[in-house]
Amino acid sequence: MSWTTRATRTVYENPWIHVREDQVTGPHGDGIYGVVRMQHPAVFVIALDDEDRICLVELERYTTGRSIEVPAGGSDGEDPLIAAQRELLEETGVTASDWQYLGRMNALNGIADAPEHVYLARGLSMTDAAASQHEEGIDAVRWVPLAEALTLVADGEITDGETIAALAFAGIRLGRFR
Repeated sequence: MSWTTRATRTVYENPWIHVREDQVTGPHGDGIYGVVRMQHPAVFVIALDDEDRICLVELERYTTGRSIEVPAGGSDGEDPLIAAQRELLEETGVTASDWQYLGRMNALNGIADAPEHVYLARGLSMTDAAASQHEEGIDAVRWVPLAEALTLVADGEITDGETIAALAFAGIRLGRFR
């Protein structure tokens, strides 16, 4: 059985998210479904240096507390690659000469319409543009071997679902998981 939307109403909206409540008929009958739609796709960057280390940022999230994540952010209506390049620079002060698209994923499929794009960045160079890290809420930038990042996931230190998925995309593309 497919879902049927009988009615919909906007509950809340701002420049980043749109929240609606739908009256639906689904596999279990009639009900109400809340849906969060991101206004613009998000981007996630696996920045891999010549020593096989990836860049991670540490920050405090209002919703979940301390978090270790890959550089990421909203596309704000930009082309996703341009947004990924901007986010990497803003959050870490790093630029990359080689960008490879790893794929598209969706966050919180059960409640959200939140497309996300994942990129692998190589040919890295440091700039002095990391001054915006404070504005971005970044407490620290860490470079860890890819294998260690996977250990951080296994040990429960990396809990951000999109970071975990982005690491999986990179691991598959780099032949580390096959």
